[in-house]
Amino acid sequence: MAESTNRGDDNLATELPSNYLPAVEYRDLPDPRGLRKYLGASVILTAIAMGSGELLLWPAITSQVGISLVGLPVLGITLQFFLNMEIERYTLVTGETAVTGFSRLWLGWGDSLHPRRHTAKHPPRGVYIAADLFTFIFGLGANATPSVTTIFFLAIALLLTLLPMTYQVFEKIQAGFLAIILVFIVLAIFIATDASAWAGVVTKAPSGVANLPRYLKEIGTATLFGAVVFAGAGGCANLVQSNYIRDKGMGMGIHIPNIVSPMTGRGEEAAPPLGYVPPSTEENARRFRGWWKVANQEHLITFWFIGALLLVALSMLVFSTVGVNGNFGSQALLEEEGRILGQRVAPWFEEFFYIAGFAMLFSTSIGVMDYVSRLTGDSLKVTFLKESEFWSESKLYALVVWLMAIGGSALLITGITPIILIVLSATGNGFAMAFYSVLLIVLNRRALPEFAKLKGWRVPVMVLCAAFYILFALYLIYQIATQGPSSLVA
Repeated sequence: MAESTNRGDDNLATELPSNYLPAVEYRDLPDPRGLRKYLGASVILTAIAMGSGELLLWPAITSQVGISLVGLPVLGITLQFFLNMEIERYTLVTGETAVTGFSRLWLGWGDSLHPRRHTAKHPPRGVYIAADLFTFIFGLGANATPSVTTIFFLAIALLLTLLPMTYQVFEKIQAGFLAIILVFIVLAIFIATDASAWAGVVTKAPSGVANLPRYLKEIGTATLFGAVVFAGAGGCANLVQSNYIRDKGMGMGIHIPNIVSPMTGRGEEAAPPLGYVPPSTEENARRFRGWWKVANQEHLITFWFIGALLLVALSMLVFSTVGVNGNFGSQALLEEEGRILGQRVAPWFEEFFYIAGFAMLFSTSIGVMDYVSRLTGDSLKVTFLKESEFWSESKLYALVVWLMAIGGSALLITGITPIILIVLSATGNGFAMAFYSVLLIVLNRRALPEFAKLKGWRVPVMVLCAAFYILFALYLIYQIATQGPSSLVA
């Protein structure tokens, strides 16, 4: 075991483990403000979710088996809501990210979860399909897709590394994409979906559960599991919610410096982003209850409600247009869905569908490159590069962004199908969620002040979340062992 870094200072907090990372000081929680001040803290996480499960996987599954499984994505995003709130709990109280908290338990836990180890499994896959959709919209031809994809990668890298205040501007950009998508969804619900399809969600749900073994065989275990994992952000993407609420200035995060552009930003700091612990006083307990209420309300509205609405509405839309017809790939399904909408509603609505789909895919792509870079920069700076005076979190962030842009462009030569990337990514993410859901329970029950610990009815809910992901992970291991890796994708 590593030697403790606690120097015996009376002002150093004893709650957070300090065997592997430095001890931190006590500091009072700031007073929370109203919900309106923090609304939007989950916008980026919602944007990350939209282009994978919402636009691609669940509509594709619906086109294969109908609407009898539409309850599964709602279950998936509900589990993620509670998982994300435990990620937020740790950051609200300490200002540190959950990955830093895992590193406090043991450096290996945080290192195994941070995305540099998973980047090969989760390239910004939405870029490839967004480029396909862009070339289709403007009639550029399939030969233009590689060039458009490369341009998109470079444009995203420039956007993320030239913004003076990365988070604040980035949130506004993603909120703009989300506004376009929500306008389309509201219109689509009223003018392009069938009332009978919505009624069928309730009546056909029992048959969906009863036929689940058959659906697993038809769709593929990894595909269906991946769709549940990606019903919401999924996998390591959920962990970045720590970084977003910290940069939003929620809880103790208000004391932690934001990432800025190394080229255009000011106020860059090379110190590791370690946090604080609030002393166990009645005033801090009251402030935490205020923060906890605001954080839950914000995440319920911005992440759960909008995410569930998108999941169900897009599945209803494909069912009301294409119907049960599993003969389309992801790109062909989008094109067919748009064509039918143009015939049934109006040509402008077909174009609106493609624009909304492009907004989903592009916002997801930006979000993936941001979250991988953000988590990697934070984790490396807190652990292996904490003593470096050159490598700030901002410089590490910019480096990873450009490595992903270059690597994503180079991946074009492999010819791998984007939907396969999503399935493989979701499978790996499922294992990660099984792992860190358990770590969150341990961290939030052991390492926080008594007034802020995970307890009460949320404990069995978190145990249920962990059990769900663990059981699926064990089932995947069993299937790979008995039938081989090819059995995961039907």
